[in-house]
Amino acid sequence: MRAVRFEKTGGPEVLEVVEVDTPEPKAGQVRVRHEAIGLNFIDTYHRTGLYPVKLPCIPGGEAAGVVEAVGDGVTRLKAGDRIAYTGGFGAYAEANVVQADRAVKLPEGIDTRTAAAILLKGMTTEALIRRTYPVKAGDTVLVHAAVGGVGQIMTQWLKALGAEVIATVGSEAKAAKARELGADHVILYRDQGVAAEVRRITGGKGVPVAYDAVGKDTFEGTLSSLARRGLFVSFGNASGPVPPFPPARLAAGGSLYLTRPTLFDYIVTPEELDASAAAVFEVVMSGKVKIEIGQTFTLTDARKAHEALEGRATVGASLLIP
Repeated sequence: MRAVRFEKTGGPEVLEVVEVDTPEPKAGQVRVRHEAIGLNFIDTYHRTGLYPVKLPCIPGGEAAGVVEAVGDGVTRLKAGDRIAYTGGFGAYAEANVVQADRAVKLPEGIDTRTAAAILLKGMTTEALIRRTYPVKAGDTVLVHAAVGGVGQIMTQWLKALGAEVIATVGSEAKAAKARELGADHVILYRDQGVAAEVRRITGGKGVPVAYDAVGKDTFEGTLSSLARRGLFVSFGNASGPVPPFPPARLAAGGSLYLTRPTLFDYIVTPEELDASAAAVFEVVMSGKVKIEIGQTFTLTDARKAHEALEGRATVGASLLIP
């Protein structure tokens, strides 16, 4: 089968299309024939070495397709089931083997392209806004990169919960998109001081929670946007990792909290996985969260896909199609 692999870390040019043996499922595993592969910013962290991986590596941790082979002892899934999965590696390929208890069946009404576009981003959003900080109606929430893959889902889901959303974006075109998604206030972070705007919008109070996947470039602005005892949810490094800082900075900002969650601590058991995925599928099928697949690339164009991701030239979800 065809796969995309890198043998050394570096820029998009290290991604190579190769022929590899089609894997056979072991006990507890299934082989899924991919119909769509999710592109996520974390894939670039693995490729650059920011998050170390074992080399050579077939990147990608999200895909959807049809089960075509089942290993011993698997009762959760059967051949012919439409499934999606997230976690691990090997998704940048025509097929992959995954643990059966880390995959979810797709309900009627969710096609495989939509599933590959939403599972990781949607469950990340679910964990962040329902469990890391349970957002309630009336909360004012700061969302950075509001028209990215997670940002689009988060903005819409927050509005469905009754929150007031302050969105940050990098251009007028993205500002228009954020408003279309339901954002109540939009800040052009390249032209405006984020913290000053947040304070103006909130009458000086700041926000009780801020969701930041940008990292280094927005760190100080996010900290300064929080209300007393506010929570900084740092869940990405699109501009680079957050620099070291003294814990006393949190005290000086008003007894602030900072957390660096990862989805996989919220979907440890099959039960948690199924519940999170079900919540995502439900909010999408209800129409409250609409999914935009902004870009599709062929598997052999993985380099171009990474260039677009890192160049912030994407809107919404991006997919590789085998």
